[in-house]
Amino acid sequence: MDFVQLLDMLVHVDKTLGTLIAQYGTLVYAVLFAIIFCETGVVFLFFFPGDTLLFIAGAFCATGHMHPLLLMLLLVTAAVSGSTLNYWIGEAIGHRVFTHDYRWINKDALRRTHEFFEKHGGKTIILARFVPVVRTFAPFVAGVSDMTHARYQLYNVTGALIWVVGLVTAGYFFGNIPQVRDHLTLIVLIGVGVAVVPVLLGGLWKLGRRMLGR
Repeated sequence: MDFVQLLDMLVHVDKTLGTLIAQYGTLVYAVLFAIIFCETGVVFLFFFPGDTLLFIAGAFCATGHMHPLLLMLLLVTAAVSGSTLNYWIGEAIGHRVFTHDYRWINKDALRRTHEFFEKHGGKTIILARFVPVVRTFAPFVAGVSDMTHARYQLYNVTGALIWVVGLVTAGYFFGNIPQVRDHLTLIVLIGVGVAVVPVLLGGLWKLGRRMLGR
Protein backbone atom coordinates (compact mmCIF):
# COMPACT_ATOMS: atom_id res chain seq x y z
CA MET A 1 0.00 0.00 0.00
CA ASP A 2 1.51 3.36 -1.06
CA PHE A 3 1.20 6.66 0.81
CA VAL A 4 -1.69 7.97 -1.30
CA GLN A 5 -3.72 4.80 -0.71
CA LEU A 6 -2.98 4.93 3.02
CA LEU A 7 -4.01 8.60 3.24
CA ASP A 8 -7.22 7.88 1.35
CA MET A 9 -7.99 5.01 3.71
CA LEU A 10 -7.40 7.23 6.75
CA VAL A 11 -9.53 10.09 5.40
CA HIS A 12 -12.36 7.65 4.71
CA VAL A 13 -11.67 5.42 7.71
CA ASP A 14 -15.34 5.52 8.69
CA LYS A 15 -15.94 3.48 5.51
CA THR A 16 -12.76 1.35 5.58
CA LEU A 17 -12.57 0.53 9.29
CA GLY A 18 -13.39 -3.12 8.68
CA THR A 19 -10.42 -3.39 6.28
CA LEU A 20 -8.10 -1.71 8.79
CA ILE A 21 -9.19 -4.11 11.55
CA ALA A 22 -8.65 -7.10 9.27
CA GLN A 23 -5.18 -5.91 8.20
CA TYR A 24 -3.79 -4.40 11.40
CA GLY A 25 -5.72 -6.05 14.24
CA THR A 26 -5.23 -4.32 17.61
CA LEU A 27 -3.04 -1.64 15.98
CA VAL A 28 -6.32 -0.11 14.81
CA TYR A 29 -6.65 1.42 18.28
CA ALA A 30 -3.49 3.46 17.64
CA VAL A 31 -4.77 4.45 14.20
CA LEU A 32 -8.09 5.69 15.60
CA PHE A 33 -6.31 7.52 18.43
CA ALA A 34 -4.07 9.29 15.90
CA ILE A 35 -7.01 10.29 13.67
CA ILE A 36 -9.08 11.77 16.53
CA PHE A 37 -5.99 13.51 17.95
CA CYS A 38 -5.15 15.07 14.57
CA GLU A 39 -8.74 16.01 13.73
CA THR A 40 -9.14 17.88 17.01
CA GLY A 41 -5.55 19.08 17.38
CA VAL A 42 -4.35 20.26 13.95
CA VAL A 43 -6.42 22.96 12.22
CA PHE A 44 -5.49 21.97 8.66
CA LEU A 45 -6.61 18.36 9.24
CA PHE A 46 -10.25 19.34 9.86
CA PHE A 47 -11.31 17.06 6.98
CA PHE A 48 -10.55 13.89 8.96
CA PRO A 49 -13.74 12.03 9.99
CA GLY A 50 -15.03 12.51 13.53
CA ASP A 51 -18.70 11.83 14.26
CA THR A 52 -19.09 9.02 11.74
CA LEU A 53 -15.81 7.41 12.82
CA LEU A 54 -16.91 7.23 16.46
CA PHE A 55 -20.33 5.90 15.47
CA ILE A 56 -18.96 3.22 13.14
CA ALA A 57 -16.31 2.25 15.69
CA GLY A 58 -19.12 1.71 18.19
CA ALA A 59 -20.87 -0.54 15.69
CA PHE A 60 -17.72 -2.67 15.36
CA CYS A 61 -17.54 -2.89 19.16
CA ALA A 62 -21.01 -4.42 19.09
CA THR A 63 -19.74 -7.16 16.75
CA GLY A 64 -16.82 -7.97 19.09
CA HIS A 65 -14.03 -6.56 16.90
CA MET A 66 -13.04 -3.94 19.51
CA HIS A 67 -13.49 -3.44 23.24
CA PRO A 68 -15.90 -0.54 23.86
CA LEU A 69 -14.50 0.67 27.22
CA LEU A 70 -10.89 0.58 25.99
CA LEU A 71 -11.90 2.39 22.81
CA MET A 72 -13.77 5.09 24.74
CA LEU A 73 -10.85 5.64 27.13
CA LEU A 74 -8.33 5.99 24.30
CA LEU A 75 -10.49 8.26 22.16
CA VAL A 76 -11.51 10.54 25.04
CA THR A 77 -7.79 10.90 25.79
CA ALA A 78 -7.10 11.63 22.12
CA ALA A 79 -9.88 14.22 21.92
CA VAL A 80 -8.79 16.01 25.13
CA SER A 81 -5.07 16.01 24.34
CA GLY A 82 -5.60 17.01 20.69
CA SER A 83 -7.84 19.93 21.62
CA THR A 84 -5.40 20.99 24.35
CA LEU A 85 -2.57 21.12 21.80
CA ASN A 86 -4.83 23.16 19.50
CA TYR A 87 -5.62 25.55 22.36
CA TRP A 88 -1.90 26.02 23.13
CA ILE A 89 -1.16 26.77 19.47
CA GLY A 90 -3.92 29.39 19.39
CA GLU A 91 -2.66 30.87 22.65
CA ALA A 92 0.89 31.07 21.27
CA ILE A 93 -0.06 32.66 17.96
CA GLY A 94 -2.68 34.97 19.47
CA HIS A 95 -4.53 37.63 17.53
CA ARG A 96 -1.97 37.60 14.70
CA VAL A 97 -4.09 34.96 12.94
CA PHE A 98 -6.64 37.64 12.03
CA THR A 99 -4.07 40.13 10.71
CA HIS A 100 -1.44 37.90 9.10
CA ASP A 101 -1.82 35.68 6.05
CA TYR A 102 -1.23 32.13 7.26
CA ARG A 103 -1.80 29.82 4.29
CA TRP A 104 -2.35 26.79 6.52
CA ILE A 105 -5.36 28.40 8.25
CA ASN A 106 -8.81 28.59 6.66
CA LYS A 107 -9.76 32.20 7.47
CA ASP A 108 -13.47 31.75 6.65
CA ALA A 109 -13.81 28.73 8.94
CA LEU A 110 -11.86 30.57 11.63
CA ARG A 111 -14.12 33.62 11.47
CA ARG A 112 -17.29 31.49 11.57
CA THR A 113 -15.99 29.66 14.62
CA HIS A 114 -14.98 32.93 16.30
CA GLU A 115 -18.47 34.40 15.74
CA PHE A 116 -20.06 31.23 17.15
CA PHE A 117 -17.66 31.37 20.09
CA GLU A 118 -18.52 35.01 20.83
CA LYS A 119 -22.24 34.20 20.91
CA HIS A 120 -22.11 31.10 23.09
CA GLY A 121 -18.89 31.44 25.11
CA GLY A 122 -17.69 28.31 26.91
CA LYS A 123 -20.68 26.26 25.73
CA THR A 124 -19.10 26.42 22.27
CA ILE A 125 -16.35 24.03 23.36
CA ILE A 126 -18.96 21.40 24.22
CA LEU A 127 -21.40 22.04 21.34
CA ALA A 128 -18.57 22.33 18.79
CA ARG A 129 -17.64 18.69 19.39
CA PHE A 130 -20.70 17.74 17.34
CA VAL A 131 -20.16 20.21 14.46
CA PRO A 132 -17.58 19.21 11.81
CA VAL A 133 -14.88 21.81 11.11
CA VAL A 134 -16.07 23.96 14.04
CA ARG A 135 -14.79 21.37 16.55
CA THR A 136 -11.32 21.64 14.99
CA PHE A 137 -11.21 25.44 15.11
CA ALA A 138 -12.99 26.00 18.46
CA PRO A 139 -9.99 25.06 20.68
CA PHE A 140 -7.72 27.23 18.53
CA VAL A 141 -10.11 30.19 18.84
CA ALA A 142 -10.38 29.60 22.61
CA GLY A 143 -6.62 29.99 22.84
CA VAL A 144 -6.68 33.10 20.65
CA SER A 145 -9.52 34.55 22.74
CA ASP A 146 -7.50 34.30 25.98
CA MET A 147 -9.88 31.86 27.71
CA THR A 148 -8.11 30.69 30.87
CA HIS A 149 -6.59 27.21 30.72
CA ALA A 150 -8.54 25.93 33.75
CA ARG A 151 -11.88 27.11 32.35
CA TYR A 152 -11.07 25.72 28.92
CA GLN A 153 -10.16 22.28 30.29
CA LEU A 154 -13.46 22.08 32.18
CA TYR A 155 -15.40 22.43 28.92
CA ASN A 156 -12.83 20.46 26.95
CA VAL A 157 -13.01 17.32 29.10
CA THR A 158 -16.80 17.55 29.47
CA GLY A 159 -17.27 17.91 25.71
CA ALA A 160 -14.88 15.06 24.91
CA LEU A 161 -16.67 12.69 27.30
CA ILE A 162 -20.12 13.51 25.92
CA TRP A 163 -18.94 13.35 22.30
CA VAL A 164 -16.93 10.11 22.43
CA VAL A 165 -19.02 8.14 24.92
CA GLY A 166 -22.28 9.33 23.37
CA LEU A 167 -21.45 8.48 19.76
CA VAL A 168 -19.60 5.23 20.47
CA THR A 169 -22.52 4.07 22.64
CA ALA A 170 -25.01 5.11 19.95
CA GLY A 171 -22.99 3.19 17.39
CA TYR A 172 -22.87 0.16 19.67
CA PHE A 173 -26.65 -0.04 19.91
CA PHE A 174 -27.77 1.47 16.57
CA GLY A 175 -24.75 1.33 14.24
CA ASN A 176 -25.96 -1.75 12.42
CA ILE A 177 -29.32 -0.18 11.55
CA PRO A 178 -28.96 1.15 7.96
CA GLN A 179 -31.46 4.02 8.36
CA VAL A 180 -29.58 5.41 11.38
CA ARG A 181 -26.10 4.87 9.90
CA ASP A 182 -26.95 6.53 6.58
CA HIS A 183 -28.42 9.66 8.20
CA LEU A 184 -25.98 10.05 11.10
CA THR A 185 -24.80 13.56 10.18
CA LEU A 186 -28.38 14.86 9.98
CA ILE A 187 -29.26 13.24 13.31
CA VAL A 188 -26.22 14.80 15.01
CA LEU A 189 -26.96 18.25 13.58
CA ILE A 190 -30.59 18.04 14.74
CA GLY A 191 -29.36 17.15 18.22
CA VAL A 192 -26.99 20.13 18.23
CA GLY A 193 -29.82 22.34 16.99
CA VAL A 194 -32.01 21.23 19.88
CA ALA A 195 -29.22 22.24 22.28
CA VAL A 196 -28.45 25.56 20.58
CA VAL A 197 -31.99 26.86 20.00
CA PRO A 198 -32.78 27.39 23.72
CA VAL A 199 -29.50 29.31 24.08
CA LEU A 200 -30.39 31.54 21.12
CA LEU A 201 -33.92 32.12 22.40
CA GLY A 202 -32.54 33.05 25.80
CA GLY A 203 -30.17 35.55 24.19
CA LEU A 204 -32.99 37.09 22.14
CA TRP A 205 -35.18 37.33 25.26
CA LYS A 206 -32.46 39.21 27.16
CA LEU A 207 -31.82 41.48 24.17
CA GLY A 208 -35.54 42.23 23.86
CA ARG A 209 -35.81 43.11 27.57
CA ARG A 210 -32.84 45.46 27.30
CA MET A 211 -34.33 47.23 24.29
CA LEU A 212 -37.70 47.62 25.99
CA GLY A 213 -35.96 48.92 29.10
CA ARG A 214 -34.31 51.64 27.06
